[in-house]
Amino acid sequence: MKRQFTLPIILDGGMGRELQRIGAPFKQPEWSAQALIEAPHLISQVHRSFIEAGAEVITTNTYALIPYHIGEKRFNEQGADLIKLAARLARECINDNSALLVAGCIPPLLGSYRADLFSEEKAKPLLELFIKNQEVDVDIWLAETISSIAEANMIKSRTLVTEKPTWIAFTVKDEITSESTLRSGESVYDAVSQIAGQNVSAILFNCSSAEVMETALITAKQALLDQGIEDQVQLGVYANNFPPIADLHEANNGITAIRKDIPPKKYSEFASSWLSAGASIIGGCCGVSPEHIKKLAELK
Repeated sequence: MKRQFTLPIILDGGMGRELQRIGAPFKQPEWSAQALIEAPHLISQVHRSFIEAGAEVITTNTYALIPYHIGEKRFNEQGADLIKLAARLARECINDNSALLVAGCIPPLLGSYRADLFSEEKAKPLLELFIKNQEVDVDIWLAETISSIAEANMIKSRTLVTEKPTWIAFTVKDEITSESTLRSGESVYDAVSQIAGQNVSAILFNCSSAEVMETALITAKQALLDQGIEDQVQLGVYANNFPPIADLHEANNGITAIRKDIPPKKYSEFASSWLSAGASIIGGCCGVSPEHIKKLAELK
């Protein structure tokens, strides 16, 4: 990563719900992909809103550009071009600001939260399209909402040859317990121990409830310490603003309600606890608005 940041690094927030909030085309199963297809200028508008709020890393709007959301036919016909467009829009939004980074989103390729749906054989061709069509416009890779060690390992191996830093963001179960686990049921400790290091320069936790993130961070920090790489790998959090997500959730089957009990100030209080637990990267996932990100930027 070429840029030098004062810590914490501030990520952007949730693209899909911000599109919905400003009146962009938005429905399931297309989610944030619908605006990219019908009104791409609104993608740029949301990127700029997060930049104005203080975000230093802008994530490409490629999360929903998978067959699970846009369908096999559309993906086969338009997927590569849409991925390329999303990356170009993000790059254009920061071209006049060398202090910012573009993160190339690599989504869970066969469906969010569902480790049981993952197949390396099916996922690999999709991953190739995401790498090939974003590589020229992105500074780092951000694999988001990863539910299993197997999917993280596949992504780590493929992005290694691009010579760009890779950030892996795991999603963890929303139950408040003393043990933090991925949606797959695998332990956070094992995931961090196996994935952190080499080209993976940051481990993050995203698209889980704010309340469960501190335990994940504490576990991750211990794993890094035990591996002796705590000075080489950063930790981060960008929680969602959804009610807890259950096992076997269908992420393209409806529009989840936004919580009303985590306004920007409350979210910032959670973020302060994450910083105390070892995070140096903070931002927001689904339902986290520019107003939330502005509060996070005030923590710098």
